[in-house]
Amino acid sequence: MNKEKRYEIFSRLRAENPNPVTELEYNSPFQLLIAVLLSAQATDVSVNKATRKLFPIADTPEKMLDLGVDGLKSYIKTIGLFNAKAENAIKTCKILIEKHNSIVPETREELEALPGVGRKTANVVLNTAFRQVAMAVDTHIFRFGNRTKVAPGKNVLEVEMKLLKFVPKEFLLDAHHWMILHGRYICVARKPKCNACVIEDLCEFKDKTSD
Repeated sequence: MNKEKRYEIFSRLRAENPNPVTELEYNSPFQLLIAVLLSAQATDVSVNKATRKLFPIADTPEKMLDLGVDGLKSYIKTIGLFNAKAENAIKTCKILIEKHNSIVPETREELEALPGVGRKTANVVLNTAFRQVAMAVDTHIFRFGNRTKVAPGKNVLEVEMKLLKFVPKEFLLDAHHWMILHGRYICVARKPKCNACVIEDLCEFKDKTSD
């Protein structure tokens, strides 16, 4: 995989979707933080179903803290791992109020210090809410990086570092969204839809599907 190919790959993904956005529904950095925290090992669809009822009631750290762990659980019980997520979300709200004046911090270190917020969640918030260059490598992006050979790596951190190094600069800000959406709908896990793929001729995956 050379830089010319990579440039053409992201050019085509951009042409297909010039203004990509996350499929998580949110209206503030706080709502995005909570939505991403809830989305670990869960689908965006399931998170959105829950937050459509939750956010009108609790759209600030103070209001969510007032719900308490059990109150929050009643809204998110349809989401996997909801017990741990409720605990982490309430602890996070408390820290946001006490240490950050109820404002979501804009640095990786401060975000990762919040309960339930790992590197991937921090990257999503930095990139999506604050438009910083960050690469949140989930299963879709990990698969995309390895399958296409754009950024092959043995683990998510290796793929993240290679993407930051190899994705042409003009595409870095939105590359995360393009790859997630491509992996979610076209370059799917079991049987990629190669015949519907705009980068099929550039991709270096050996076992392409033909139907």
